[in-house]
Amino acid sequence: MATRAANHIFYLLATGAIDFANDSFKIILMDTGFSFDVDTHEVYADVSANELPTGAGYTQNNKVLANVVVTEDDVDDRTEITWDNVSWVAAGGSIGPTPGAIIFDDTHASDAIVGYIDFGTEYTQVDGGTFTIAAVEIRMRHPN
Repeated sequence: MATRAANHIFYLLATGAIDFANDSFKIILMDTGFSFDVDTHEVYADVSANELPTGAGYTQNNKVLANVVVTEDDVDDRTEITWDNVSWVAAGGSIGPTPGAIIFDDTHASDAIVGYIDFGTEYTQVDGGTFTIAAVEIRMRHPN
């Protein structure tokens, strides 16, 4: 899995608009064929039409992430933001296919996107199984 921070997040961090210690963050699964654009996908409204539809154990815009940890990584020259694992149980059908997940700040007035987790392929969880994203993480490296 690869992660990409949204370009807009750097501005929001510099202006103090994002507070990882106190804000609430959500994760959503994207519908098949979605492609993340670091320049134009700034807020939830920019991607909401491409969120996986509600059904079969997945509900749009309702999965809150827990226990954020922000770590400075001087060896790899980046900041790592992590949350607990997150999962959905497929019931009454399959969840997916989905190419990845968006993390956004639900506390911020515009629901600012933090970043995208690219699964590298489209995943589907069949009925009765559990779709889990382990080690939920966004790695931020300033694009210079």
